Amino acid sequence: MLVLVVLALNLLAASPALHERLHSDAREAGHQCAITLFAHGQVEHAAVGVEPAPYVPGCPLVLLVPVTDFVPTFIVLPTDRGPPLPAVLS
Repeated sequence: MLVLVVLALNLLAASPALHERLHSDAREAGHQCAITLFAHGQVEHAAVGVEPAPYVPGCPLVLLVPVTDFVPTFIVLPTDRGPPLPAVLS
């Protein structure tokens, strides 16, 4: 839902005609709403810095995802045979 709200704010900020349909006073100088704040970059967000875990030499790397070998099996039917016919009641 949050992604849809951000996309809608982007759409309304990019199109003054759509913004004016939503607010009749959208073209006034003192108009403030979430769309105008978003259009002018006046949004606060948390700055998050993610650092990778340090590698320790001599420590073995452990693979946490189980690895499976997928071997596809193909059913080979004789070429002179077709699918079975349903029983017809007479």
